[in-house]
Amino acid sequence: MNLHHWFAALVVLVCLAADGFGQEAATDAGAPPRRQEPNAAFAQVVDDPALPRVLLIGDSISIGYTVPVRELLQGKANVHRIPTNGGPTTKGLEQIEDWLGDGRWDVIHFNWGLHDLKYMDEKGQLADVNVGRQQVPLAEYERNLRQLVTRLEQTGARLIWRSTTPVPEGAAGRIPEDAGRYNAVAAAIMQERGIPIDDQYTFALPRLGEIQLPANVHFTKDGSRELAAQAVKSIEAALRPSQNE
Repeated sequence: MNLHHWFAALVVLVCLAADGFGQEAATDAGAPPRRQEPNAAFAQVVDDPALPRVLLIGDSISIGYTVPVRELLQGKANVHRIPTNGGPTTKGLEQIEDWLGDGRWDVIHFNWGLHDLKYMDEKGQLADVNVGRQQVPLAEYERNLRQLVTRLEQTGARLIWRSTTPVPEGAAGRIPEDAGRYNAVAAAIMQERGIPIDDQYTFALPRLGEIQLPANVHFTKDGSRELAAQAVKSIEAALRPSQNE
C-alpha cells in the first residue's frame, strides 16, 4: 500500500471514530435523567392500631427530620407527615383538608413561615430581597395562621407549634431578621390558644455553624437529626396524657 492509500485509510478511521464519539455523546445528552430514589420521608406508614397517631406538617426542614423522628418514636407512635412540602400558609389553607384526611390524630406537630417570609418576583420565582416582595406579608401570615390553627384545633388533637428555624446570612431570597418577626407573631397566637411551642429557632440559632448548611436555610443530615430529637421531646410530652387515658 502506497503513501496515498495509507493516508486515505487513516482519514476513514478518524471519521469513523469521530462519528462514533458523536453518537455516544448524543445518546448521553438525550438520555433521560437518572431515576431518583423516593424520599423515605414520604413512605407510606402502616399503622400499629395499638399506638397513637402523630402528624407532621411543615416545609423541607420538617421533611429532613421526618425519618429520624419516626426512628426515635418507633414502638411509641405511628408518625405520618403530609405528602408534600407544606410551603406557605396560603398552600396550607388550600390543602389542609386533604392533609388531615378522615383519620383521627392524637398529636399534630406543625409549622409555616419559612416560605411565607421569602421574597418572590412577579413570576413566582425566588427573588433578591431588594426587588421582590414577600410571598405572604406578615399581616396576611397572621390571618392565615389563625385560620389554620382554628382548623387544627377542630381535630381534637394535641397541637405543637414548631417555630420557624433561623435564616442565615447570605441565604437567597430571605432576610435573617424576618424569621424572628414571623416567629413573634406565631408565638403570640400560640400563647393565646394555649398551644405549646417546640422552639427550634432558639435551639438552632447558637449552633448554626455546626448543623446548618452555609448561607442556606437547610440543615446537614446530622443537623436534621438534632432537630428531630428536639421535636420528639415535645411530641412525647404531648403523648403522655393520652397514654394514661
